[in-house]
Amino acid sequence: MAQIIPFKAVLPSRDKVSLVTSRSYDEYSAAELAAQLDFNPFSFLHVLNPAYVNQQKIGLEKRFKLVAQKYKDFKNEEVLANEENPVLFLYEIQSKNQVFNGIIGATSIADYQNNVIKKHEDTLQYRVEIFKDYLHQTRFNTEPVLITYPDDADLESWIQKKKGTDSLYEFSTKKKEKHTLWKISDADEIHWLQQKFEKIGDVYIADGHHRSASAELLYEQDKTSGNKNLDYFMSFLIAESNVKIYEYNRIIRDLNGHSKEGFIQELSKLFWIKNKEQELWKPLKKFQFGMYLDGEFYSLELKDTNDFKTVLDSLDAQILYEKVLLPILGISDLRNDERIDYIPGNQSITTIKEVIDEGEFEIGFMLFPTEISEIKALADNDLIMPPKSTYIEPKFRSGLVVYEI
Repeated sequence: MAQIIPFKAVLPSRDKVSLVTSRSYDEYSAAELAAQLDFNPFSFLHVLNPAYVNQQKIGLEKRFKLVAQKYKDFKNEEVLANEENPVLFLYEIQSKNQVFNGIIGATSIADYQNNVIKKHEDTLQYRVEIFKDYLHQTRFNTEPVLITYPDDADLESWIQKKKGTDSLYEFSTKKKEKHTLWKISDADEIHWLQQKFEKIGDVYIADGHHRSASAELLYEQDKTSGNKNLDYFMSFLIAESNVKIYEYNRIIRDLNGHSKEGFIQELSKLFWIKNKEQELWKPLKKFQFGMYLDGEFYSLELKDTNDFKTVLDSLDAQILYEKVLLPILGISDLRNDERIDYIPGNQSITTIKEVIDEGEFEIGFMLFPTEISEIKALADNDLIMPPKSTYIEPKFRSGLVVYEI
């Protein structure tokens, strides 16, 4: 039984919402970030990077305190304001190719601890600790955990009906996305949604494993304070058929001492290999892999697809790791080895070609995207994906909805 509760959100003023909200901080190039911070005084990036003006090199604790102060400044200047009553939201992101719809609400730490909210990715403890300290110092979060729920016809019908009502915000971005937010303040509507999610049962984290783990850690640290907001964390709940799952492709700096011919010979023991020459080829199905090496594309197809004991063993990212990256290329630590990097599958395959042609990397591997059924099976069996297995959309706008702790 998954709980979802309304909360007293902090929102941008209606006239400034398109100026306030931003993409996630780490999605900006240095030039884009500088342009936003230099020419848009209302950007939430000023809250996230308050030391920008002085180009200060400061410790984390001081940085977090500056974030908290800049956040208070935005509220004092009425760029941001508190909602008077607890509410939920319906949020739509409309891109060129897809429309995403979901419910924004607070979800329960207890559900997270009791595995009603299920996980499929491992977390790095130092990152969890750092973000916990960030939450403790700043007392707010603006990046919800993306959670998927099984498709439900009644919920989908309600969403479509709600979209026919007046919205709170409607704005477009430079990425040619249209964002619309509806406030859900009616007590009967909120109660109905809560009942629906209680009946749905288990839900699954799609993106935000570190954020949810940090929220739990903060709860354990400060739960005696009496602050009930610690019992929950903000989430964006979306039907599982409505998420878009991309692969993370791998690029490697060298062949670990192998010649091109020797490397391909090693691969041929496990894969059927076809030289696609200059064709920009990507995998068409599971157990297929694309490869770019020495100016040419190759298709690799696993010969033996029957010798898998678990759903993790049959995951394409795990297959590539166990059969190629570790034994042949000598890469054991997918998170920290400097010889490997990752390119999300929402970028063109030409990006991989260009990066390798520049010479810093020698070989690239393209994967077929993971299915939502695989993610759920991993979570149901308490199994963990390899790092950088999925890049999942939609991505939430920072500063659009703020959850205060």
